[in-house]
Amino acid sequence: MPAFTGMTAKGVNRTMQRTKPPFRADHVGSLLRTAALKAARDRRKNGELSEQALTEIEDREIAALIRKQEDVGLRSITDGEYRRISWNYDFLERLDNVESYVGERKIKFAATGPQPRPILLRVVGKLGGYKPHPMVEHFKFLKAHTRRTAKVTIPSPSSLHFRYGRDAVPESIYPSMDEFYSDLGQSYRKAVRAFADAGCRYLQLDEVNFAYLCDPALRQVIADRGEDPAALPAIYAGMLNAAISDIPPDMTITMHLCRGNFRSSFVASGGYEPVAETLFNTINVHGYFMEYDTERAGGFEPLRFVPKNKTVVLGLVTTKSGALEDKDGIKRRIEQAQKFIDLDQLCLSPQCGFASTEEGNALAENEQWSKLRMIVEIADEVWGH
Repeated sequence: MPAFTGMTAKGVNRTMQRTKPPFRADHVGSLLRTAALKAARDRRKNGELSEQALTEIEDREIAALIRKQEDVGLRSITDGEYRRISWNYDFLERLDNVESYVGERKIKFAATGPQPRPILLRVVGKLGGYKPHPMVEHFKFLKAHTRRTAKVTIPSPSSLHFRYGRDAVPESIYPSMDEFYSDLGQSYRKAVRAFADAGCRYLQLDEVNFAYLCDPALRQVIADRGEDPAALPAIYAGMLNAAISDIPPDMTITMHLCRGNFRSSFVASGGYEPVAETLFNTINVHGYFMEYDTERAGGFEPLRFVPKNKTVVLGLVTTKSGALEDKDGIKRRIEQAQKFIDLDQLCLSPQCGFASTEEGNALAENEQWSKLRMIVEIADEVWGH
């Protein structure tokens, strides 16, 4: 294919290297659970394994997972969310005065097969406080086992509202939703600060709901329950900014945008245009992991709103199938994005995690690692080693 725009005659522009996250080759966070980990969790559910024994197996499997990430060349390292059942519930239900319960899911995945567990969330008291969160200890284990950049992923605060609305927020506790939004932002501010105090300098907020608000059908769901979908981006932006308002100056915060990821299925469709200006110019994060593996995400035109001091990580490699993408095809798509944003502001990653829940997507572990290795190779070829 033709020489890459912005590169030197040798194919490397040394000014384009990044010394801080997000990195040129990065990843969203969750990884397929190993057979040993799945077996241990099953034994724990059946009462055949103690909690301590499960933790020891998790520790061992995470340590091995860290080495694999390092071996394929990744500079950001996660624990693969190996200690979680789900990307969101495990974090949210451990916030002060939030609980999970079994109920009917209002927003369904497109697949006609199995749906995620019918777990819902609700507020049972005033938010805004902080109790020690177990995931801070999970981060400490991760950081202690790698010399590379340890990355934490947590759900965005909007995850406690979008799917449930008033069902999650009793009027007896919060007559005013504005007070709920404010208190939730403060709960997150304290949690994010706890990660920072533990040494975290790379934290990702998984924000599916900005992408869901790009889907006309889901906007109608919000309208049908009596809320204004056009007002939510500004409300969610306020909570996000509150959540990251007390970080140290050397801490990087990114957002991941996703249209649903469960057993290779999805929830939403629609390009980023309806939320682009708020997304890029109101929220004070440093970078965005953006799903771009299918036409459901629309075109690159919304990237014209990205300020020069922010980074976009293009999620061009799908985690929903094991087929390995064509490297030249990925490079062509990076070039297409350059019509709206500078190459120096871009990085490359999968479009989502490989296992947003413990079930994982429909691909094999070796296919997962092949995709991550390819991302590192493409990044080296585009931006230099």
